[in-house]
Amino acid sequence: MTDHKPMTFNGPLEAGIRAVAVLGSAYPDSFDIQRLTAYDYLLVRTSVLDGPEDLHPSAPIQTPATEVRRKVVQDALHMMMTRDLIERNVSKKGISYRAGDTAAVFLESLTTPYICALKERAEWLTIRLSDYDEEAFDTMMREFFDRWMVEFQDMQGASEDTVS
Repeated sequence: MTDHKPMTFNGPLEAGIRAVAVLGSAYPDSFDIQRLTAYDYLLVRTSVLDGPEDLHPSAPIQTPATEVRRKVVQDALHMMMTRDLIERNVSKKGISYRAGDTAAVFLESLTTPYICALKERAEWLTIRLSDYDEEAFDTMMREFFDRWMVEFQDMQGASEDTVS
């Protein structure tokens, strides 16, 4: 028997739908895996950018856990590429991804309140971050990471004080 932990909104299908929503709203722009991993987090936590209310409830620790999230996003991209929802582009700059031929039709067919809110936030996020070059984007994400590390250390210290 294998030990399966629930992945809530972090499975490849959910991350794939988020990636299609982001890439669909940014079309014809493309993004590398690093930016898509960050967008995957920011899409459901838009309040950290002073945007719309978060799509998902907040958790005590909101660190994006990039090493875990990156693998899920990578699996999601591969899944969505098999359905022509995402295209991979290889160039001298590296590998990037953009919305595929069927992405627009796919996104239009999804009409639940959650998916509509997701698509609205994807549009907001891609517009909000469209002027960020790689350096500015990396600086912003480093600032978030520094803040998350402080929050984690504060929470860890508080739990150790409780145990002592």
